[in-house]
Amino acid sequence: MTKIYRVNARMKTIAQEELKEKYLLLGGRSLISKVLTNEVDPTCDPLGAGNKLIFCTSLLAGTNVLAAHRLSVGGKSPLTGGIKESNSGGTAATYLARHNIKAIIFEDLPESDDWHLLRIGQDGKPELIPASEYAGLNNYVLVEKLKGRYGKAISIISIGKAGEMQYGNSALHNLDFSTGYPVRANARGGMGAVLGSKKIKAIVIERSPKAHEFQYADKERYEAARKKFFDVAINNEGMSWLREIGTPALVDVTGSTAIMPFRNFSGGFNDSLDSISAEKFLSKIKAGGGKIGEPCQAGCAIHCSSSFNDDSGEYLTAGLEYETIALCGSNCAVADLDIIARIDRLCDELGLDTIETGTTIAVCMEAGKIPWGDGEAAIGLIKEMEAGTEFGRILGQGTLAAGEALGVKRVPVVKGQAISGYDPRNLKGTGVTFATSPMGADHTAGLTLEASLDPLDPAGQADVSSMLQPVIAAADSLMCMFAWFSAASPETIPELMAGIYGGEWDFDKVIDIGRQSVLREKAFNTAAGFKPEDDRLPKFFAVEKAPATGAVFDVNPTELDGVLNY
Repeated sequence: MTKIYRVNARMKTIAQEELKEKYLLLGGRSLISKVLTNEVDPTCDPLGAGNKLIFCTSLLAGTNVLAAHRLSVGGKSPLTGGIKESNSGGTAATYLARHNIKAIIFEDLPESDDWHLLRIGQDGKPELIPASEYAGLNNYVLVEKLKGRYGKAISIISIGKAGEMQYGNSALHNLDFSTGYPVRANARGGMGAVLGSKKIKAIVIERSPKAHEFQYADKERYEAARKKFFDVAINNEGMSWLREIGTPALVDVTGSTAIMPFRNFSGGFNDSLDSISAEKFLSKIKAGGGKIGEPCQAGCAIHCSSSFNDDSGEYLTAGLEYETIALCGSNCAVADLDIIARIDRLCDELGLDTIETGTTIAVCMEAGKIPWGDGEAAIGLIKEMEAGTEFGRILGQGTLAAGEALGVKRVPVVKGQAISGYDPRNLKGTGVTFATSPMGADHTAGLTLEASLDPLDPAGQADVSSMLQPVIAAADSLMCMFAWFSAASPETIPELMAGIYGGEWDFDKVIDIGRQSVLREKAFNTAAGFKPEDDRLPKFFAVEKAPATGAVFDVNPTELDGVLNY
């Protein structure tokens, strides 16, 4: 991938440039960290003219490597005030790769309130098109209208009302390969608000009639490595749960150990686990005529997605993930998968992160704003965000804003971002990741669920997290994380990279892509004003024992300070 388009929101101009040589071995998360550290002042206003929003593909985009087409989006986060990269599956990265587009970078701010969309035509040429007629539309209706205008052979990246209102909790959505609906979210960190600040409602990418022909350094070596990688991934029985159930399979694992949060991270066991279990999930899929084992992007054989129908057999949502069930369900004591699926659909419509949304709702429940377990009341809060009521706008700014407004003492955030679906007292290595990742509290930065350490023992947890975080950053630069953990090894990934880019590779050279990315991210945050004390969990995790295990988060602060010091 070699083309970069720069879109100036003030001048309404689009400039094309070739990928710089120093960026050739960067993609996804690593490319975003490089561009941001080189071009964006870390002290800038995230919603101001100085911030940039970068959309880019991975290092393997354009090849036929399993699950190579993740879409990364990044900028300075209005939620955390630091660097942010969020990635998703879907069709957008595949469509960009067919046009030989490595990145699209939005710059500056418009001088008017007029909305535009960016259209990439079949010939690969970009243009800005007035789009004020689409303002105020949520994602499902917007996608339907854009398909009616540009045809079905398109991919779309869009914001709903949350992005328009520049909520800190606002996501970008692109289309799922299997269903065609806008359910693939670059969810975390408020990137939807950054696109909204630049008055861009959507990016429409028309399908190139012919895919760009990727130039391999050694095609024969690449093909041998690709086949080996595929064979290892598809025959990895340890990852078969992804095809058979999807990420909701984790509910049983984390629920039975009190790792899954319950009632605003109270640390107890969910007493209604059977109502949201993997078995219950599969039975609901079957009863509604939904589907399991679907790919979210072309060329993926992992097939971890699903479509979820209501009781009448009508489509409701797709890609209902563990995190949504954990945060919008268990953490709110909502024990009804149908309601959780409705919440998921509303978040996709409005353009919200379900992790931030579920954690925000739980804080409201703890404050007594609505009752524990009241799913309809939870939906009512989301509709307040959509309506833009005074309280709805507070909620839209995320969990920290809601907690402060309601006077709640137990607010589970790090660097302003809600903690995802793992109680850090009962999975301490992931707690270290939550505390120290430059991205804020993000499990995808280094989930230690499968680590060999006792999750309740603080010993060694900082080392495991410190080891995992650059590995994940490397994965986020190359491919889907599930494909990585299915088949990435010193025998597969270096050979892929050598066949694609040439030169000699070993596994440490691949991991160093992630290591350097994490170091750039950390440096960006330091320049933005972050201090070591920002790399900490909320104090209640250290002083309140989890009732299920008696554990507190007791990893030594000195060890936290040593994480990511490579």
